[in-house]
Amino acid sequence: MALSGTTLLRRAILERGRVEGTLLKVDDFLNHRVEPALIGAVGDDLAARFAPAGPQVVLTAEASGIAPALACALALAVPMVFAKKYLGPGGRDVYSREVFSPTRGMEYRVEVARRVLAPGERVLVVDDFLAGGRTAEALGEIAEEAGCPLTGLAFVIEKTFQDGRRRLEAHGWRVEALARVTSLEGDRVALED
Repeated sequence: MALSGTTLLRRAILERGRVEGTLLKVDDFLNHRVEPALIGAVGDDLAARFAPAGPQVVLTAEASGIAPALACALALAVPMVFAKKYLGPGGRDVYSREVFSPTRGMEYRVEVARRVLAPGERVLVVDDFLAGGRTAEALGEIAEEAGCPLTGLAFVIEKTFQDGRRRLEAHGWRVEALARVTSLEGDRVALED
C-alpha cells in the first residue's frame, strides 16, 4: 500500500528538512529541487481535502508555490494560474497587491492578469508555506476582487507559531495544511500530530 502524501511529506521534513534560524529549509525535496513522487502525492492530498468544494482553478504565487499548485491542479483536473512577482510600479491590466516579505526584508507586488480569472470561477489558493500569510492573503483578495468565490487556502507546510492562519481565517476563509510545524527550536523540527 502506498503511503499518503502527508506521511511522505512529514517523513521528508523530519529526515531532510534543515532549520536555519527561523526558517525551515525544504529546498532539497519540495521547493527548489522537487521530487516528482512526493509532490504528486502532496498534490493528491491537497486536492482530496478541497475536491468537495469544487474548485475550478488553482491560484498560487511564483516561484515556490508552483510545484504543489500544479500537482494539486493535476489531481483536480483544473487549470493553474500563478501570480507573478514584481518590484517597482505596476500599471498593467491586472489584479495586484503589495506584499511585504519578512524573509527577504522587502516589499513586492503580486499580479494576476485579469483575463486568466473568470468572474464566478471557484478558486483554490495553494502555496508551499503558511507563515505570516501575507502572500496568501493577497491572493485571496485578488480572487475576491476578480469575482471568484474562494473555496479555501491549502498549504503544504504551516508554521503554527506565526500568525498566518489567524490572518487568513479573519477573512472567513477555510485554511488547511498537510504538515503543521509547532517549533524550530534547537535546530529541531517539531510537527503537530
